[in-house]
Amino acid sequence: MQVFERILGIILPVFIIIAVGYGYGRLRGERVRKDMGSVNRVSMDVLCPLLVFSALAAKEFDLVHNGSLILAGVLISLGSGLLAWPVVRMLGYDARTFIPPMMYNNCGNMGLPLAVLAFGTAGLSAAVALFMACNLIYFSVGIKIIESGRDRHTPFWKFLMSPMMLAMALGMVFAIFRIALPQPLMLALKMLGDACIPLMLFALGVRMLDVSLKSWHIGLVGAAVCPLAGLAVAWMLDRMAGGLLPLTDMQRGQMYLFAALPPAVFCFMVAEQYKQEPDKVASIVLLGNLAALAFVPLGLWMGM
Repeated sequence: MQVFERILGIILPVFIIIAVGYGYGRLRGERVRKDMGSVNRVSMDVLCPLLVFSALAAKEFDLVHNGSLILAGVLISLGSGLLAWPVVRMLGYDARTFIPPMMYNNCGNMGLPLAVLAFGTAGLSAAVALFMACNLIYFSVGIKIIESGRDRHTPFWKFLMSPMMLAMALGMVFAIFRIALPQPLMLALKMLGDACIPLMLFALGVRMLDVSLKSWHIGLVGAAVCPLAGLAVAWMLDRMAGGLLPLTDMQRGQMYLFAALPPAVFCFMVAEQYKQEPDKVASIVLLGNLAALAFVPLGLWMGM
């Protein structure tokens, strides 16, 4: 019961901020929708990369100890996208719209606090490892899927130089060599990174003005496929955990919690940037986070 109340306590503020964005968008009209483009650009180029860097560079993160868990996160992200392909073919969705949100779940602003709740402060390092794995797959394979079939593609060298990849690489260097930033600087970077979460939710609320009734169908499907595919892959990995993928009991629980998380709000930001049916991605994210009330307890139960 305590876990469910905590999940509700995390999800309710999410929907409150989305509702504020929706109300502000209705009040201000078309102008605010255009203005949000600049806000989204700042989030993607500055704030979100700082969120990734500050999580990896934190002293609680142990890269070596969580090597197997990072591999599990990579396989769950890739496997979820693979299991979503038959759904795309069967229902006639655009793979560039549907597949990437299935591969990138809400392991940041929802996954990190839930991990601390379920496993204590000792679980934070493992949650950050999964956070890194998910980001790595989304900003390589996921972005390539979104760019498929387009006239312009991001060159590989330019992709590596993107703010998110640079932040991830730099964060890993800090983690491996145990480099400590001065506390005031680290706090400032963390505050900037944390700011991207409410901004993304607010922007999602504004975008909900453009969600049609037709988009709710893909939203419902995505809300179910993302956690179910993740849990299916986690269950298969669990069967081999004693051999190819050794995990401690806590890491096993973290893996199932990670697998049960809904699509990340950041997927909407990327869809907005690429003009890849952002209204449909917004519906997937919104309904997916609502469905987390059912799927996250299921993941915790399977992991414990």
